[in-house]
Amino acid sequence: MILNFKTQSLDLATPRIMGILNVTPDSFSDGGEHNTVATAIDHAAKMIAEGADIIDIGGESTRPFATPLSTTQELERVIPVVEALHARFATPLSLDTSTPEVMRAGIAAGADMINDARALQRPGALAMAASLHVPVCLMHSQGEPQQMQVSPHYIHCPAEVTHFLLARAAQCEQAGIARDQLILDPGFGFGKRVQHNYELLASLEHLCTLGYPVLIGLSRKSMIGKVIDAPQVHDRIAASAAAAMLCVERGARIVRVHDVAVTKQMLQVLQAVQNAKKALEVACS
Repeated sequence: MILNFKTQSLDLATPRIMGILNVTPDSFSDGGEHNTVATAIDHAAKMIAEGADIIDIGGESTRPFATPLSTTQELERVIPVVEALHARFATPLSLDTSTPEVMRAGIAAGADMINDARALQRPGALAMAASLHVPVCLMHSQGEPQQMQVSPHYIHCPAEVTHFLLARAAQCEQAGIARDQLILDPGFGFGKRVQHNYELLASLEHLCTLGYPVLIGLSRKSMIGKVIDAPQVHDRIAASAAAAMLCVERGARIVRVHDVAVTKQMLQVLQAVQNAKKALEVACS
């Protein structure tokens, strides 16, 4: 699978790391740490040096019970950072946004793709994304951040998530977004209980066989913290990297993470194991 941006391409035969850059005061893990242009540049530079293949820039927190943001506020947070990073780095930039006006301004400022936690369901988002001709990641969420964790309910979570994502992908293709420009994200932690999240992880291989590259984002999330009894997000780093490796082993092509260096090491070990397995298969054939 090849992800084609406007000026470059990314071969997803090699699993890729998307570094999280939240330019927000209220994100669940790193709110307020990178919400100036200078600190955002420094953190992006660090992640790129550690091996990030994409930098994902978000100006609106989508954590549970997050306060909604105006379009003007989101533009003021995101666009200066996109412009600064585009001027300094060749690494592709992703826009973590659901807002059509931010999509248009962000791509014009130098971003390369859209990562939408609402799967282009806001009014005007689908038409806007189709007009921009960039890769788009569609994420599943049951409800809006303000109420998604109040009482999430599924009869069969993996099947319902897959059905939603395939339906949204079909609508995107009908709207003019090329199939090879679509990425699917099952939305770990978005309107899901702990059990739902691990059902998704256990069955992830099926989603990864449906012809679309799969992006996963479970870095530092409560689904990790509750299993390892780590209420503090910075105590979830190693377990998050291990979970990312499990997702890649099941077929995920992009992992969205806070901690690039440790994730890179985990994926290098996995790659060494997979290379050794292929060598054994050739030797025994």
